[in-house]
Amino acid sequence: MEDTANLVVYRNGEIIRNTHEGVRFVSQNSFSFVVPCTMTLMELQNGLCQSMENGTLMRVSRILYRNPVVVFGGLIQFDTIPITDEASMQNMFEIHRQTYMRHPQIELYVEFEAEEAVAVQNDIDVNDDIAAVYEGMNSDSEEDFEATYEAGDEDEDGDVGVEAAVENVVVRPSSSQPMGVPPFMCELDLDAMHAPEFPEYANRGIVDPEDGEFRIGMEYRSRKSVVAAIRSFTISRGVDYDVFESEPQTFYAKCKMYGRGCDWLIRASLIRRKGCWEIRRYNGRHTCTIGTISQDHSKLDSDTVAEAIRPLVESDPSIKVKSIIAEVQSRFNYTISYRKAWLAKQKSVALVFGDWEESYQALPWWLSVMVQKIPGSVVQIETRPLYNGNEEAQGVKILHRVFWSFNPCIRAFRHCKPLVQVDGTHLYGKYKGTLLVAVAQDGNQNIVPIAFALVEGETADVWHFFLRNLREYVVRKDGVGMISDRHESIRAAVNRSGGDWQPPRAWWMFCIRHIGSNFLRAFKVPHLQKLVVNIGYSRTVEEYNTNYKRLEERGEAYARWCDAIGLRHWVLAFDEGHRWGHMTTNLVECINSVLKGARNLSVLALVRATYYRLNELFTRKSAESHERKRAGFTFSAFAQQRIEASMQQAGNIVVHRFDRRNEVFEVRETTTEKVLVVDLARRTCDCRRGVPIPQSTVSPVGPLLYPCPMQNCPVM
Repeated sequence: MEDTANLVVYRNGEIIRNTHEGVRFVSQNSFSFVVPCTMTLMELQNGLCQSMENGTLMRVSRILYRNPVVVFGGLIQFDTIPITDEASMQNMFEIHRQTYMRHPQIELYVEFEAEEAVAVQNDIDVNDDIAAVYEGMNSDSEEDFEATYEAGDEDEDGDVGVEAAVENVVVRPSSSQPMGVPPFMCELDLDAMHAPEFPEYANRGIVDPEDGEFRIGMEYRSRKSVVAAIRSFTISRGVDYDVFESEPQTFYAKCKMYGRGCDWLIRASLIRRKGCWEIRRYNGRHTCTIGTISQDHSKLDSDTVAEAIRPLVESDPSIKVKSIIAEVQSRFNYTISYRKAWLAKQKSVALVFGDWEESYQALPWWLSVMVQKIPGSVVQIETRPLYNGNEEAQGVKILHRVFWSFNPCIRAFRHCKPLVQVDGTHLYGKYKGTLLVAVAQDGNQNIVPIAFALVEGETADVWHFFLRNLREYVVRKDGVGMISDRHESIRAAVNRSGGDWQPPRAWWMFCIRHIGSNFLRAFKVPHLQKLVVNIGYSRTVEEYNTNYKRLEERGEAYARWCDAIGLRHWVLAFDEGHRWGHMTTNLVECINSVLKGARNLSVLALVRATYYRLNELFTRKSAESHERKRAGFTFSAFAQQRIEASMQQAGNIVVHRFDRRNEVFEVRETTTEKVLVVDLARRTCDCRRGVPIPQSTVSPVGPLLYPCPMQNCPVM
């Protein structure tokens, strides 16, 4: 390997960008041979030409190297590097030496040109009148040319049939920016990776700012850019055109009123020797009556709108469809349909963040690489077979559900409160589904997402899948509390858990806000909803009895409805401390809000968003913690505030330890001489005999760090 390299050559094929591995070369005429690593550019070009063996004198017009970039440890992503001189040749061989073990071959995309054709073209004086040159190259009369082609039909989205049919024909590799730059490539030199192949033409193709008209000889860097310019011109003028020729090397269009009061036509062609597209024929201004064609415009199709709104989607993938309609109306002075705006948004999201369908195929691969990069992370995937009618398609599986948790999240939960909040939220992209999230909270009141799942909806099987994996891989300690809504599918999953989410291993509790909403839905009595919520917030048995009696007096049916819930599921006074003061699922709903934009993305982009946003979260919090330790603090900011507040409240209290082993203390209030006994082992206080102190008020540092929540307790 040190002296030679295996070259794989893709001849005049196609470059496919934005695949899950970056750039990919495709050709039906690929071949390979071995070269020395000391080869010069001229030797390479000569060797490539000799390998053609087609009897025609050829020369190499372009060489692109498929450059492997190592990310994610062992993961390879590819971009392209043009091979134009000896320096780029040596750079290619040096990269090959460094990445040989991961990618043992050099892949080149090569374009050839016939020497004779180039010689003839070079004889043309480029300073000659371009219109005359055009006439010499195209001897057919205008009438004969028109008779050969017919305008294509328009589809329901306003796309012209002929034009759309060849839109995917690749003449030269696209020099436009990629549909989406994967986050794991953000540290690369994106300008170098995705620079236009013909930078000298990067700013060409903008119509004359003086009058907005095209000119013969104007140059564009790609077929796509010249068609976009013609469309933009047409839309802004309130006119329309028919496509008469749409070929890989030519685009020819005429006004819809051509021959009926307007002579407007335009023809653009690919000029290979210059590597650009050029306006070769233009008849000048429209002479038809200019006016608004309709409320919409046939050339303002979803692809055009997708490109126009791309900056908006990049900054906010959750942008509303009605906002897109307003943006298009403001920019083009046309009001497009809701359907077209929705389609444009999905296409724009795919342009920026990756293809919707391909993301399903790439997701398992990406997750497997992520697990290799972060050992200890967990991924569980369930698939389903694909059926053609009643027959199962062999070797084809459909992604059904996926659960994942990152190792830093798993380790972080060991240091959080033994409490999780779980909830589901809908996806709003092209394909529907549900994102399930489990969230915890650390000792500094920071929200810590600990697990995710992409599922088809909120069913009993789905929640069983999520809670089973959550219990097995993440929430492994006993005595944990779980807060959720009262969804029947969660109840069924808890019952199927085999005790994993039931006492004494776990305590399942309900969000009090959902309790209030359920009550209102059941009885339609808004004035009693607050009373029901107050029952849930009751901190003592006496407070609960008072609120419950008030509700019962207003209707026995209301009280019976509350009885059916179960006290320990929703009343703070009976939670045995497992709520840790949390009455709602607000933590997980905060995460849903953070992921709001990501929920409009493809599944792969969504999963990557959780990875990179959590990476940013852990990086920042780690820096904050280390800075606090360097400043000499022992406790987190939140704990320090609680300690200081408790010490101020305990200024008139003296504590004596009676039983060191059993953690029994005598608490004496100096102003009243009142003496009570606090038993931390049993979590009881004499201020309310037999009523347990919630565990959230017990501190491992001492009993005075947190006030006893019981009314009239001297420890408060």
